[in-house]
Amino acid sequence: MQAESEHPPIRTFKPRRGRITARQSLALEVSSPFLLDANQPLDLPTLFGGKRVIVEIGFGTGITTAAMATAQPDIGFLAIDVHTPGVGDLVARIHEENIANLFVIEGDAITVLESCIAPNSLLGIRSFFPDPWPKARHHKRRLVQPARIQLMASRVVAGGTWDLATDWLPYAEHIAEIMAMQPEWVGGPVDRPDWRPITHYEAIGLSNDRVITDFRYVRTGIAPM
Repeated sequence: MQAESEHPPIRTFKPRRGRITARQSLALEVSSPFLLDANQPLDLPTLFGGKRVIVEIGFGTGITTAAMATAQPDIGFLAIDVHTPGVGDLVARIHEENIANLFVIEGDAITVLESCIAPNSLLGIRSFFPDPWPKARHHKRRLVQPARIQLMASRVVAGGTWDLATDWLPYAEHIAEIMAMQPEWVGGPVDRPDWRPITHYEAIGLSNDRVITDFRYVRTGIAPM
């Protein structure tokens, strides 16, 4: 299952530290069936009872993730993030709201995709407001880069989707340019889909007059290189 990885690995995220609330801490301390091991291969059909599965890369507080999972009970959601308080918050929310089709992993999504998820096993991937890494020397850390695009393509079935959003215009231009060169994906900018709630981060961007760009790409039948 292991895909060819970058050597040395390059992080697409900034390690963040934050105060963990009592609610979040309790969710992380109690053994929850909805919090999965980032180092174990996943049997998605068994885990989700045969539901088609969408992976969300980076979910912040998880409020919109929980809302999407609740609105689509026929789809399985696997949410991956490195931010411990956010993970604790989402796990707590899953229990509080009885969300049965949502599981969480605390870890690097690229490593999870490489090591834990089988090829051609996902209905789609969602990446809303990934770090734009604006400095030129950090562009290699951007999520949307050829090697990572190939990895995404290897995990998503033909006809599946990759949905993205950003409030950073140079990153939007980068996404459009790079994705246009990838034969495994076809698509481009779209209106914000009705099923995507406005995130807290997005609301801040809108209040600062930032332009939000949504993208949808559909997986073609062309095999990844």
